[in-house]
Amino acid sequence: MSKMRSFSIKRLFVWVVMGIASLALILTSGIFFYSQMTTYKQHLLERATTLTVMLGINARQGVLNGDKIAETEKLNVLNAAHYVLNAHIYYVEDNGEISFFASYNRAGQPPIQAMYERVQELHNPVMDENNTIEVIRPITDEGNVIAYIYVRMSGESLHNLQINSAIIMLLVIATVLTICLFITLRLQRMVTDPIENLVQVVHIIAQRKDYSQRAKKTQVRELDILIRAFNIMIGRIQDHIQAQKEAEEEYRNLATNLEETVNQRTQALKEANQELIQTLEKLHQFQRQMVENEKMASLGDMVAGVAHEVNTPIGLGVTASTMMLDRLAKIKEDFENKSLKASSLEKFITEGEENLNIIYRNLNRSAELISSFKQVAVDQSSEIDRVFLFPQLMDEVLLSLKPRLKMLKHQIHFECALDKPIETKAGPLNQILINLIMNSVIHGFEDIEQGNINITVALNENHELQINYKDDGRGISETIRKRIFDPFVTTKRGQGGSGLGMHLVYNLVTQALNGTITINSEEGEGVEFVITFPIHVVEPEKKLNRI
Repeated sequence: MSKMRSFSIKRLFVWVVMGIASLALILTSGIFFYSQMTTYKQHLLERATTLTVMLGINARQGVLNGDKIAETEKLNVLNAAHYVLNAHIYYVEDNGEISFFASYNRAGQPPIQAMYERVQELHNPVMDENNTIEVIRPITDEGNVIAYIYVRMSGESLHNLQINSAIIMLLVIATVLTICLFITLRLQRMVTDPIENLVQVVHIIAQRKDYSQRAKKTQVRELDILIRAFNIMIGRIQDHIQAQKEAEEEYRNLATNLEETVNQRTQALKEANQELIQTLEKLHQFQRQMVENEKMASLGDMVAGVAHEVNTPIGLGVTASTMMLDRLAKIKEDFENKSLKASSLEKFITEGEENLNIIYRNLNRSAELISSFKQVAVDQSSEIDRVFLFPQLMDEVLLSLKPRLKMLKHQIHFECALDKPIETKAGPLNQILINLIMNSVIHGFEDIEQGNINITVALNENHELQINYKDDGRGISETIRKRIFDPFVTTKRGQGGSGLGMHLVYNLVTQALNGTITINSEEGEGVEFVITFPIHVVEPEKKLNRI
């Protein structure tokens, strides 16, 4: 591993201060130098343009007169402008061609070729790498270009300015850096001497562990604050070390009991976990028991309703049979007394026929109710597959619910597009339909005199049975809708609602029928359940199960 390079604070202080000062001076001088050179160069270019335009105005009349000699003499006045090297006037013929008209060459300056091809290029002044400025401007008369004037100037003054400015800038930088170095060294001693003293104290403490050492005060406010804080810290460390020595003995005593304490807490944690597991198991058992109680409560309500419904036809049958016994006793008495009349016998026969018809109709009605109740009760307590027609199952469900629905004006509309027998678990399906209908009656149609329930049954594209259950009741709020299949969720808390009805429906669909159920509802717009589960469609000639 390479050793980390260390720096002296004295040297670092000098290098940082001088580096920052040097960088600031160089950047400032560089920006000033660049700005000065750019401004002066722009000045030279503008001067060249101005001179060219003035020469063009002065030469316009001579060009119009075609006096080349006069214009050449006029250009000779440029001898007074030592920076002008060459000047040309180019005449524009009627056919647009350009020809040489007049020229000026400074003494000692060789002539240059005509710049016909650079007329457009040199419209704006251009300075090349030799600091030579060239510009060409048109000479116009009444808006027509009659000639061009070309001027070539020296930019030597720019080069001289650059050299002089660079020398002055270097002298200023050197002077400022010398002064800065002197001040830096003075400041460095004021800052680093107290730091060296502090470092020496720290070194002694580190080597000898002598916490009685204290750093000396200084005139630098920030360092003095640091030294005072350091001395306070060393004093506190000294006190802490003493307290630590006293506590170490106590820690050693506690360490001997630590393992025993950990074992005790581990055992307590195991017992708490076991108790929690048992509590969760009891909670699951209680939930299953509540679901079973809900099933039995539903079955009990149906038993009470069917018993009330069956009581009426049986009561009529008993009344009719009692009347028959009374009439039969009267006929027997008349027969024994030999006072039996043909009219009495005829009346007895007529009344007997009527009473027997009444007894037959009511007993037959009771038998149908009991048979339907028996089928529904067996379905609700069984999860064994059986073969049946769905309309038949729906009739059995509606018949079992008739005692609770006959006093209400709600309408149930059923539509089944499947006319073949199916094989599935009738019990869970029976309970699902009963729970959905009673849920609509109790919750959906609350404060609604007449509601409508639409139940549609068909096979979907996956050959699964799909039940669309929809009512036009009050609907379900978003808060309840999100948790409707959770246990103990109800809007009738404290009013007899257990909150297990839709939880039971969800379990029957997903577990018993191995299907899915979805809900779509908005408050005030009714509710729609879509139930989908796999079935087996059997051939019509297969005998349906009867219980």
